[in-house]
Formats: sequence, C-alpha cells, structure tokens
Amino acid sequence: MAEIIDMPKLSDTMSVGTLVKWLKKEGDVVKSGDMLAEVETDKATMELESYFDGTLLKIFAPAGSQVAIGAALCAVGKPGEVVTAPAAPAPKGDAAPAAAPVAAQPAPVVAAAPTPVAAPAPVAAPVAASPVAGERLKISPLAKKIAIDQQVDTSRITGSGPHGRIVKADVLAAAANPLPAVAKQSGTAGATFTGGTPAKTGPIQQDRTVPASSMRAIIAKRLLEAKTQIPHFYLEIELDAEPLIALRAQLNAAFEKEGVKLSVNDFILKASAEALRRVPGVNASWTGTGIQYHSAAHVSFAVAIEDGLITPVIRDTHAKSVFQVSAEAKPLGKRAKEKKLKPDEFTGGTFCVSNLGMMGVTKFSAIINPPNAAILAVGTTVTKPVVKNGAIVIGQTMVLTLSCDHRVVDGALGAQFLAALKDLLEKPALLLV
Repeated sequence: MAEIIDMPKLSDTMSVGTLVKWLKKEGDVVKSGDMLAEVETDKATMELESYFDGTLLKIFAPAGSQVAIGAALCAVGKPGEVVTAPAAPAPKGDAAPAAAPVAAQPAPVVAAAPTPVAAPAPVAAPVAASPVAGERLKISPLAKKIAIDQQVDTSRITGSGPHGRIVKADVLAAAANPLPAVAKQSGTAGATFTGGTPAKTGPIQQDRTVPASSMRAIIAKRLLEAKTQIPHFYLEIELDAEPLIALRAQLNAAFEKEGVKLSVNDFILKASAEALRRVPGVNASWTGTGIQYHSAAHVSFAVAIEDGLITPVIRDTHAKSVFQVSAEAKPLGKRAKEKKLKPDEFTGGTFCVSNLGMMGVTKFSAIINPPNAAILAVGTTVTKPVVKNGAIVIGQTMVLTLSCDHRVVDGALGAQFLAALKDLLEKPALLLV
C-alpha cells in the first residue's frame, strides 16, 4: 500500500507551507532520507525528507502552492500502484486552505512568527535603474530563476530585500508591470530643463499591489496581536560606550591572528544574559493564567531576511563567554539570511535583542516578541559632547530602549534590569570574568 507524505510542522509557528520546488519527479526511485522538495515556512526554507523507500507515485501539491499542515504532498509506494489524493484536512481556525495558489492573497494563519522590531515597510517597487559598471547584481536564487522564466530584465529592477537584494516579489511585480523601453536621445530622459537644473517629472514608482508572502502575512498578524494584546511600556537609558568600544578594539587586536572579530552586538548579547542573571524577573513569560520564570537565559537576536525577520537563539547565553557567543552568533546569522536555520535554532528564546545601530538608527522602540516579556532595542554609537568629572568633553554614547510586558515586568523591575545592563556595558571587563 502506498505511503502518503503529509506537510509536516517544520516550525513551532507554522500553519501552512509553500512548496518552492520539487527535487524529485513522479516515477523517480526514492530512499528514506532523500530530499523530496523545498518548503518555505513562515521563518525559513527547508528541505522535505522522504520517510520511505519506493517510487514517487504521485505529487498532490504542485510547486508554488500553499499547503496546510497535515495535507497530502505526495505518495511513495511500489511501481504501478494507483493512488488518489486523500481528502484535505479541515482548516483549523483561520488557517489557509491546502494547496491554495501562491498568487492568491494568503489567508491569515494562527501561527506565530518572529516579530519585527517595527511596523513592516511596504515592498519597494521595481524602478528603472542603471547598474554600476562592475557591480555584482544582488538577487536571490529563486528570484533569478523566476526572472529567467518570465524573461524579466533584472538590471532594471531595484531590489526591496536587505541591502538592495532583488527578491521574488520584485521580479513578479516587474513581470506584471513591464517598464517602457528607455528612449535613446540626448539630454536626460524624463526631465524638463529649467535654467541649468533638470526638474524631474513623472512617478517615482508604479502603482501596484503585490500579494503578501506567507511570512509577511503572518508577521502582519503577529504584529497586530503583539501590539494590541500585550500592554507595552518603554524604558530608555543612555550609557557611556567608550569603555566597550575600547575593550572590543583591544581584544580584536590581540586575537586577530586567531581570526577573532568581536562585534558590539556580541557584548550586548552577553551583557543581556548577565543582566537577566542579576534581575531574573525579566527572564519570564506570561502564560495567560500566570508568569513562567525561566531558569536559563536563551537570548535571541533579530536578523533581517527576505520579506521579514527571524530571531536565531543562543542557548544558555549566561553560561557562555563573549567569545563563545560571537562564535555562535555569526554562523547563526549567516544561516538565518540563507533561510537554512533548523527549528531548534530559532525557537525557545527567553529574551530578544534588536540592533539597528549598525544602520545608523540612534534609538527606537521594538515590539515584544511573544512569549518573551521584554525586548531590547539598541541604537548606534553617537559621538557628542558629554560631561565627565565636571568638564565638557567629547564622548561616545549609546541609547538602549527596553520594551516591557506590563503583565510581567513593572517599571521598577525594568529599571533594575537596565541599570544592571548599563553597569555591565560601562564596565565591560566584567563580561570577561
């Protein structure tokens, strides 16, 4: 009898998955452990594994379709067996129906997702752009494949992904709204000259509606839930960043030959875990009927990926040195951007750090990532006049903003945590003990 392989739950917050592509075709011989397909969840793209030996008899969900957890994906059995698609499972809550076309607007789902630190920005429209000579085009593999299939000129697309990376939505939008050919004429196209300064005319982008990806739809739902159901309040503190910057430079210089390159964020992750040890009341979660206090500090950090965010977790951060934290954070961040994290690498965090300082943001307030009771927003280091020992000197400061769940963390408790965090970062040698 043929074995049916269903859509598995590949993350704790997953309700539906998108079949990116099949790695096997009907009639192929497969063995247990072979990879059958690539599945995109709300957090990552993962490979679907075969649990049986036999022949891939039937594919029930075509590439590009959204499939609910438990719905049939394919059948594996003996050659010649006749199989029919099992009945689709009844939708739970407001989960999307099985095998909904990917081009359709995805229905909101109950699953959780890593909560972005700010309201999601609209996807930027593809606009005409002249590539810089010698510059490497930044485009995701999936977007590149679609561009080839749709015969879309990617050199005229401005990507909406991290660092201008062209993603699937950009290519689909460009295919639906092709840009007119650029006129070859003297002067500047699309500009009216008045005096010596060209006045640019015309729209900055094309009006269009892009269907939300399953990740973006879930993020939108979770943002609304987190912001409306969690009573947020915010605490802000400014610290002297000079000792931290100086120690980081000394350590990086001392261990340069060993390939060590500590970041400011590595120290903040470690300091957050130590502050949670000093003020354990913040290392907690609201359960609906009570407060769960966690015995270990599993600190996560926000990473921007295509069409969303994900929060890799460094487990037992309190028990690791800043060097160990750095050694774990770098590959986790790399796999996160490649959507190759395993479920246990982005679940189970008890506290989250979101750092936009590297992008020049001076300060901001983050939205709590449930079930955490707090999230730390980190701004950039600012050089400015400060008062030290009664004199005005040039200093370097950093603003930290703690978003707290008032059901778990009161103002005084949050203030104690920030005070502990400030003490650790202004005396960073304590993090090396």
